[in-house]
Amino acid sequence: MAEENHTIKNEFILTGFTDHPELKTLLFVVFFAIYLITMVGNLGLILISREHSLHTPMYIFLGNLALVDSCCSCAITPKMLGTFFSENRMVSLYDCMAQFYFLCTVETADCFLLAAMAYDRYVAICSPLQYHTRMSKKLCIQMTTGAYVAGNMHSMIHTGLLFRLAFCGSNHINHFYCDILPLYRLSCVDPYVNELVLFVFSGSIQVFTIGSVLISYLYILFTVLKMKSKEGRVKAFSTCASHFLSVSLFYGSLFFIYVRPNLLEEGDKDIPAAIFRVVVPLLNPFIYSLRNKKIISVLRKMLKKNITRKFEEK
Repeated sequence: MAEENHTIKNEFILTGFTDHPELKTLLFVVFFAIYLITMVGNLGLILISREHSLHTPMYIFLGNLALVDSCCSCAITPKMLGTFFSENRMVSLYDCMAQFYFLCTVETADCFLLAAMAYDRYVAICSPLQYHTRMSKKLCIQMTTGAYVAGNMHSMIHTGLLFRLAFCGSNHINHFYCDILPLYRLSCVDPYVNELVLFVFSGSIQVFTIGSVLISYLYILFTVLKMKSKEGRVKAFSTCASHFLSVSLFYGSLFFIYVRPNLLEEGDKDIPAAIFRVVVPLLNPFIYSLRNKKIISVLRKMLKKNITRKFEEK
């Protein structure tokens, strides 16, 4: 073994997007535009969801989903943009762990929030007369808080287990941010325990949240098919369409990133898979707002109010 392989590495070099230096300006502009639109869209949704007329469980969950998407974008994109024109692509092990911890927290919270939103739609369509009783403000706050607590606990487990690994080989990460799988590949300690814990906990979370979404939508489907009114069926389906599309995009991106053959052996497919993590938070504000008359109405009122205030100041 070479002498350098005995040295424990505490710093890594992010090599994502370095294969095509001629495209770095174009990539910077594209990802900066995505980041800007993502932040404006999601922060706008957060502000809109705080309006008194939208203080219902659906919009409370939506506001928190927008917050989580904003945090996900903040965890990845600024660091990635900084590496395009920087000579120093080094990142310390602890910075790497911090980035993964933050990303894992918000993505786990995202899973539980999407499951809570599916349950909210189930109650609204299948038990409309009991909606305000079953989806109380207290339950809504408990479900939202639980999503963040679960996210923190889940990320603490995996981040803590990273301390049992040692990195003494290559320190090049073929990625544009620190994810857990590239670190496993670089470890000179067998990451079997880490992989097992990742499989058990992440798998359990996915089974629970995806199962909750599927069961909720099965009940919704059966209820809608029993409706005699065509208008009622169309209204029920349109109510769920935005959430179902958001769920499909989110879990589709997770499966594309983590459910692949030879996952730990092949790192060259990480970058195209992980681009979904940047794109999905961009799409959610458009998915939830373009066909939502209440959100559009509140947005118009807010814009009209601000324009009127500016004219009065002049």
